[in-house]
Amino acid sequence: MKALLKEFKRFAFKGNMIDLAVGMIIGAAFTGLVNSIVNNLIMPIISLLTAGIDFNNMYLPLNSAALVAQENGADLVTAKKAGAVFAYGSFITDLVQFIILAFVVFMLIRLVTTIMSRDEQEKKITTKTCPFCKSEIPLEATKCAHCTSDID
Repeated sequence: MKALLKEFKRFAFKGNMIDLAVGMIIGAAFTGLVNSIVNNLIMPIISLLTAGIDFNNMYLPLNSAALVAQENGADLVTAKKAGAVFAYGSFITDLVQFIILAFVVFMLIRLVTTIMSRDEQEKKITTKTCPFCKSEIPLEATKCAHCTSDID
């Protein structure tokens, strides 16, 4: 039992596991921020551009009780209580949230890839050119192996 607990401790407290946990927490907070941006900023603008349509309350009733609720002007929550509904307006809102989140993740990955490739390019420089014979020599060389010139 002690060996099992020791192995679990090594697993749970590895650097990668802690990084993953921090990433999940930041991701959850970021998702909340994107949801807020979509619900409080973007969807009202889209609603304004579409003559005041409230996407969150757009639905199709799937049974007679939900149809009666819709005819009485019920919102989505009330219609769901009355019966089955097809909430396509909520889907539109979720789709906009997904597109924004996917775009932001794409831009972050693009930025990280650019930084990583720049770092790799800097690390790969291991040679220099001899100023006399223009041959490629190691960076640390003080004498050219091709023309035997002294290199500063």
